[in-house]
Amino acid sequence: MFFLFGFGSKERVLGPGEVRTCPNCANTTTWTRVRVVKQVTVFFLPIARWGRRQLEICGICGTAVEV
Repeated sequence: MFFLFGFGSKERVLGPGEVRTCPNCANTTTWTRVRVVKQVTVFFLPIARWGRRQLEICGICGTAVEV
């Protein structure tokens, strides 16, 4: 019997976030708000999801801050 399964995280872009100054690159830009979920899949269908977090990501250097 053959099972195709996977484990990983999935990101969904929720839209623009706040205008912030990045602590890493010191640029002031509008950050992108994303939702990150860890999941297990079987035959590319999600079976279980957990660890939902909302983050804002700097558009210049990619630094993430939890909202």
